[in-house]
Amino acid sequence: MRDFRIAPSLLSADFACLGQEVRDVIAAGADIIHFDVMDNHYVPNLTVGPLVCEAIRPHTQAPIDVHLMVKPVDSLVPMFAKAGADIITFHPEASEHIDRTLGLIKESGCKAGLVFNPATPLSYLDHVMDKIDMVLIMSVNPGFGGQSFIPHALEKVRAARQRIDEYTAKHGGEIWLEVDGGVKVDNIAAVAAAGADTFVAGSAIYGQPDYQAVIAAMRAELAKAA
Repeated sequence: MRDFRIAPSLLSADFACLGQEVRDVIAAGADIIHFDVMDNHYVPNLTVGPLVCEAIRPHTQAPIDVHLMVKPVDSLVPMFAKAGADIITFHPEASEHIDRTLGLIKESGCKAGLVFNPATPLSYLDHVMDKIDMVLIMSVNPGFGGQSFIPHALEKVRAARQRIDEYTAKHGGEIWLEVDGGVKVDNIAAVAAAGADTFVAGSAIYGQPDYQAVIAAMRAELAKAA
């Protein structure tokens, strides 16, 4: 039985009181803080950098999952590691040398992962599974919060789960399978049934008045899937 993790995305939080938002959502039962980094280059939006990651680090002991939607990638990796990131993921299209970038993340003391857009093939995993701690499937196109879940993403989640299970059965270890984009109470069970174990939710949590109630509702749905 898989352990399920809920990772609220700060992209949908109130940036005027970000430290409090981090504390509140973890107190409400979340497991991970998902930190979206957009550069107005790889994606058409501009969000936050290492200084903001460093600012929220003292507010929680929960892992900070930094999702780099940037190009190039490598120069930011040590900066976010120093700022307190625990996990750093990036898009393979944004790196000139994927194996090198994964190695840089690991050498910086963080867990490493690859992110797959709706039209990005999973074949990028073929030669780097030994360096992967997380596979992140985007169920929307990256760049904006509040988008609707793309149903076809469930097929990619199933395919990623099969790859992960085959690799870990042969080599051991643990690789998380995260899904990001349009995840909410009424579809999280289907996402879990497809094979995901880590769920990014932005507006579905931060857009609600009671964080604890919505996270509890998500966990109830996950219990059904389990």
